[in-house]
Amino acid sequence: MTVHHVLRAVENLRGVAVRTPMISSAAVNERLGRAVWVKAENQQLTGSFKMRGAYSALAALNPGKRSRGVIGASSGNHALALAWAAHLFDVPAIVVVPEDVPDVKRETIDGLGARVVTYDRRTGRRDALVHQYAYRHDVTIVPSADDTWVIAGAGTVAWEMIQEVPDLAAILVPVGGGGLAAGTALAATGQTELKVFGVEPVAADDTHRSLQAGQRVSIPQPVTIADGLGHVEPAAIPFDINSRLLAGVVTVPEEAIAEAMAYLWRHYRLAAEPSGAVALAGLFHAFDRLPDGPVGVVLSGGNVDWNSYRHLLDTAMPRLETHAPAVLH
Repeated sequence: MTVHHVLRAVENLRGVAVRTPMISSAAVNERLGRAVWVKAENQQLTGSFKMRGAYSALAALNPGKRSRGVIGASSGNHALALAWAAHLFDVPAIVVVPEDVPDVKRETIDGLGARVVTYDRRTGRRDALVHQYAYRHDVTIVPSADDTWVIAGAGTVAWEMIQEVPDLAAILVPVGGGGLAAGTALAATGQTELKVFGVEPVAADDTHRSLQAGQRVSIPQPVTIADGLGHVEPAAIPFDINSRLLAGVVTVPEEAIAEAMAYLWRHYRLAAEPSGAVALAGLFHAFDRLPDGPVGVVLSGGNVDWNSYRHLLDTAMPRLETHAPAVLH
């Protein structure tokens, strides 16, 4: 894959995807001594960046093959995006999601008319279930990350960031299956001074471990509030790209993720799901590793149940009253 795949996805998404804003906070910029720009993909259609990849993948399919339908699996956001894209193309969709998928995601998927299949994320064989349904119903699998056009679509997030702030020195991006990080790294190709860092929870550090090992490794099923990043192994195509192009992967603890959600609300008035706030947590943890200059932070999604969101912010806000991330002291 090259940056040209991202540029084709840009054209496919023109007039379809929302060009989400880059938002800055004067207070945070002053305390950090540099500009920080948050890419608000929580304001994207379907509430996350995932619609970019899902739509790009369906647009690239042969029309005859696409008309028979598609299937995909995820913790919720890719499933929601795939249901939305299939609805736009007027084709059937099956989505495979964990039994504990947040209600806000499940309700929206149902509303788009997709067929929902659930599994137990602790004991279920998700990929086997996807292949079984794909064979039985003669539909095309659209992976959440391990697909050329899904990655290219995800890369349009960073392409927009670079167009708006050409002098970015670094971009921090959440890492789950690795598609968003890979697309970001591809979009940054040719920007010789721009470094891309992935960020993932300490509890779900499969990409970090894999990069250290020089090959994909599996970890036990993670338990993390960032449900969208709870992968046990990086996807193959993204890992190949990320192992070549990422400047590094930062890992962050659970409490830092909740605090980042609180910071995003307090300073940017942005509501983020835990997975979407991980990159900001990474900014605080890796501040001394970043090159000088403006930093872009991808807020990848905002699909979180109100009760969960309120609980996490109620827990994190008092900590922010007594301390700030070390970089802000």
